[in-house]
Amino acid sequence: MGTEGSTLKVLMFPWLAHGHISPYLTVSKKLADRGWYVYLCSTPVNLNFIKKRILQNYSLSIQLVELHLPELPELPPSYHTTNGLPPHLNATLKRAAKMSKPEFSRILENLKPDLLIHDVVQPWAKGVANSHNIPAIPLITFGAAVISYFIHQMKKPGIDFRYPAIYLRKIEQQRLQEMMKNVAKDKDPDDDEDPFAEDPTRIILLMSSSATEAKYIDYLTELTQSKYVSVGPPVQEPMNEDDGDMDLIDWLGKKDEHSTVYVSFGSEYFLTKEDMEEIAYGLELSNINFIWVVRFPKGEEVKLEEALPQGFLERIENRGRVVSGWAPQPRILSHPSTGGFVSHCGWNSVMESIDFGVPIIPMPMHLDQPFNARLMVELGVAVEIDRDAEGKVHREEVAQVIKSVICKETGKNLREKVKDISENLKSMRQEEMDVVVEELIQLCKNSTCINSSS
Repeated sequence: MGTEGSTLKVLMFPWLAHGHISPYLTVSKKLADRGWYVYLCSTPVNLNFIKKRILQNYSLSIQLVELHLPELPELPPSYHTTNGLPPHLNATLKRAAKMSKPEFSRILENLKPDLLIHDVVQPWAKGVANSHNIPAIPLITFGAAVISYFIHQMKKPGIDFRYPAIYLRKIEQQRLQEMMKNVAKDKDPDDDEDPFAEDPTRIILLMSSSATEAKYIDYLTELTQSKYVSVGPPVQEPMNEDDGDMDLIDWLGKKDEHSTVYVSFGSEYFLTKEDMEEIAYGLELSNINFIWVVRFPKGEEVKLEEALPQGFLERIENRGRVVSGWAPQPRILSHPSTGGFVSHCGWNSVMESIDFGVPIIPMPMHLDQPFNARLMVELGVAVEIDRDAEGKVHREEVAQVIKSVICKETGKNLREKVKDISENLKSMRQEEMDVVVEELIQLCKNSTCINSSS
């Protein structure tokens, strides 16, 4: 059987975060392009966010499926997403998601997909699928460098990680240890599925590419004996004129080529008041054009002008735009006036930046972000804004790094390097996805879920 024209039905089940749903949608479109029928399952509040990202040509091949979580007193339906969720409610959301197992089981019973592709953050989904004789396979939305680092720590404690470019600073190590304690405390004892257990028969899909992480993908296979298959980077296509603030795009269009930095720190982690102040003064000191997306947790009524230094908005009026909540990121990154991306280094954001040929200015905050930042530096497409020993960022460092990337030879070198990698990623995209489709078809054949007429 070839990869074209297969009429398999697959249910995609990402974790309830925009940073997970968007890459799952990217893979859904790639499968739909090859004749698959795709169900994408999430909560209504998340599906409302992605409806506009499903263009007319996918309206028949990708169907959105609502998963209704039990409504807990502290977690109304508008909180059934990590987007803007106050951090103290993350464990509650995870608990509510697992409480929806009966609802998820009914969805599988009704749709009868040939295959479940699920998030490793929801390991219980595999057991539910298997109870319906549906094969399940994980799709990981992180890069290979960070995963191989963590598995190395578990399997080879006390031995230095093989690739010294990927490391944590002391303050980052302390924060990670604290986070791991909380994860262990909140872990459900029934969650015994380990996606990284040694299993030569296991296939794991990885939102990455050998164009950027070949050695880390190989090391993952060596550490776990599982087969890691790259689906390519999580890149959204730029949307058309209805997508967002056209005044902002018009303003950007009046700036010189590569003259503007885009500043955004994702939708789940929030700047401290001190960091926000230092970034504001750093942008002001740099004298560089910028678009800065500022976000606050849900339920916090914060006026933008009160969160920023007094008089800041007036002083930067001609060369800066501060946007509250959301901006059309793919359109901004793909714009010729954009010359750098000050980023928290979430995996989606850095891979998008590479795809659009924009140098990265990392300011990582949490989780996988420090690892992603170091990988970008190793690839030669980034200059990191260093924090001090206490983890604080300083305005002078912010200004100096931004100026070096936009105005100096450093930026020119970064742009040349990121352009090369972007071209490599694009040239490999079709081939990598063809391999994925063949693997999935074979998995379904082995599970006898394809009838003889397929």
